[in-house]
Amino acid sequence: MSVDLIPLSQLPSRYGIARSNLYTRLKELKIESVKQGRKAFVTAASLQLLDGLHAHLEQGGTTSDFIKLQANNIVTIPNSSLESSNYFENPYSSEPTISLNPTALVGVIETVVKRLIPTSRSRLTYMRELEEAYQNQWLLSTSEVSDLLGLTKKTITNYGQEFSDAGFIFERVGVRKGGEIAWSIDKESNRLGAFSDSTEQVKAAFSEAFDP
Repeated sequence: MSVDLIPLSQLPSRYGIARSNLYTRLKELKIESVKQGRKAFVTAASLQLLDGLHAHLEQGGTTSDFIKLQANNIVTIPNSSLESSNYFENPYSSEPTISLNPTALVGVIETVVKRLIPTSRSRLTYMRELEEAYQNQWLLSTSEVSDLLGLTKKTITNYGQEFSDAGFIFERVGVRKGGEIAWSIDKESNRLGAFSDSTEQVKAAFSEAFDP
């Protein structure tokens, strides 16, 4: 196998997305895989383009915006070899080589800066934003929920199908563009109210049935 070819099967775990989402990204970026026997590969240049898109999506961008920026030469992804990817296992060495490409490095720096620089936002700002999302029935991505609640994306996904926080209930309802889980927002008070109404109806039914 050429050193400049990366197995397609390794990419879903690289980006933490489903295989179907990977194929969507390949199609939108017009990347064609290279077939060798029964296996499919992408070139190092295609890998760096995929890395750039993934970093763009992680920062809240969209695929269409990334493609427009590429077309206008606003975002430049330099020629790369396999060694410039986020993780590369050299087939001629027993030790893995780890490095950050420029696009991914920008995302890392922005994340660190956000955590180091104190913000003036109110401690209750996130509650207002959650209320706005609830009122408008917006579906939030895992990244957005993570940012609002101050939790890691891994923590949120480990909660499973549903979890509650700050009086709100978050439930998985599908997948957002880019492969992230979509979460709907409800209020705990709504469900408690529905349970209370149901209990009162049951009591009323029993009362009417057994009242002499």
